[in-house]
Amino acid sequence: MSIQITQPSPTIEIHLPGGKTLSGPRGTQIAEFLAKVKDDFSAPIVAAIINNQIHELTFPVEIESHCQPVTMNTADGARIYRRSLVFLLEMVFAQLFPSGRLNIDHSVSSGGFYCEVTGRQALSQNELGSIKAQMQKLIEEDHSFVRREIPIQEAVQYFQQRGYEDKLRLLKYRSKDYLTLYSFNGQMDYMHGYMVPSTGYLKWFDLKLVNGGFLLQFPRRHAPTQLEPMGDYPKLLSAFRQYGDWLETLNIDNVGALNDAIEAGRADEIVLVSEALHEQNFADVAQQIVQKKSRIILIAGPTSSGKTTSSRRLAIQLLARGISPFPLELDHYFVDREKTPLDENGQPDFETIEALNLTRLAEDLQKLISGEKIQLPRFNFKAGRSEEGDVVQLQKGQPVILEGIHGMNPRLIPDRWSDSVFRVYVSALTQLNLDRHNRVSTTDTRLIRRIVRDARERGYSAQATISRWESVRRGEKRHIFPYQENADVMFNSALVFELAALKQSAEPLLRLVPHTAPEYIEARRLLAFLEWFLPLDVSLIPANSIVREFLGGSSLKDFKIWRG
Repeated sequence: MSIQITQPSPTIEIHLPGGKTLSGPRGTQIAEFLAKVKDDFSAPIVAAIINNQIHELTFPVEIESHCQPVTMNTADGARIYRRSLVFLLEMVFAQLFPSGRLNIDHSVSSGGFYCEVTGRQALSQNELGSIKAQMQKLIEEDHSFVRREIPIQEAVQYFQQRGYEDKLRLLKYRSKDYLTLYSFNGQMDYMHGYMVPSTGYLKWFDLKLVNGGFLLQFPRRHAPTQLEPMGDYPKLLSAFRQYGDWLETLNIDNVGALNDAIEAGRADEIVLVSEALHEQNFADVAQQIVQKKSRIILIAGPTSSGKTTSSRRLAIQLLARGISPFPLELDHYFVDREKTPLDENGQPDFETIEALNLTRLAEDLQKLISGEKIQLPRFNFKAGRSEEGDVVQLQKGQPVILEGIHGMNPRLIPDRWSDSVFRVYVSALTQLNLDRHNRVSTTDTRLIRRIVRDARERGYSAQATISRWESVRRGEKRHIFPYQENADVMFNSALVFELAALKQSAEPLLRLVPHTAPEYIEARRLLAFLEWFLPLDVSLIPANSIVREFLGGSSLKDFKIWRG
């Protein structure tokens, strides 16, 4: 076979998962290639991973490539759809109500963002209906979103003209000399991440008035073309409002404002006040437990929520009130491994509540509360069997404290004890937003926490942690989130400064993810997000802070309640 110099072929090939190959003109947008196979996928395609780089569907393919379509039932696809829907909402709102300011606030678990309007009175039902009707009209007409990279100074001038102070604050610390903006109907905005090509992709949404603002509903990943019924989340909403009050106290309502505070030398003030607000919250929860005379305290929350530190700080507050809670470890109530239920893949499901010996737990709790002396179980994780553990007896009135993922599940504790139980749900429920249109996901906060802790305590790479994250999230959605409103108290473990503190530990770990690895796309996304934060001096963070559970140096790491 002879080697010859020749001209590039006018066509290229796109190789899809499963062995299918597409051929077409060089320079064709990836959307045109994927239109030929869209019916092969169970959810709409909104982007594509081309040679292990995520791209928008408008990307022109110039070389032979391997392509993985990104659909709405994936994490990246869901983010792209929601971000694009927010952009359309923002554009329509600005057109219809130019004197108002739209703020995209927190998420709701049924699928949606809670939105608030400032600068004018709250929207009426008719006004919200007008926004929805205009969005639907633009979706039917299928208008393009135009992506532009412009010099940073040009972006600054544009946002100055629009009076977007939050975006100007953010751009003060931009390290790159350009910014990617999206334009539509003569308006532009910065959206942190990729977008769909046009309005026609955004068919599934709704707008509903709620709690003085409104809800932008969108599909969840498991049903990407359906909207779930809007749930009622009074306790979660209360936690959101409390965090808003905290931000007002700190005078920090977005990442640009946090950066300003750090730059101005206010980092110590921000840390001290934030930690004081947390301690006040722990004290309030402890006082509620005392007043209710609760005998069983349940603490639950998703991974990397700060449950360990939270439970120990709550125990300290109870000790200060003369109450010594007895720590009962839920992990010791696992059934023998051969009795562990199997998941849909035939593998042992250690996260289901059926993996616990609920009968033995109920019996032991009854005896403990009655003041009887009992022998607790001890689970031998190496052998996979339950063995006999310590013999214990509670003092009169001494409560039991149980920490575990099933703490909010009503099946864990028999109904007859409902008046004696106090449930505390712990999670990073909120986070500072980049600006009023770009949310920071609390899931991202927890993932960054876990990356830092896994590397320090378990020697895991960021790649390994990211690879496990989807499985962890599935367990949370199945066993934790559905029961969160059963809590008596929701404790928000988020701290306004934490991402600025975690940044310095997380970034080097994320940069080590190989560009050929599937986890590289997620690592790159997190790095781009962390770029917006100025670093905070971690020596300012006290040893009992929740952030120390992840950074290291926690004074509560080896804290034990004395079993006298």
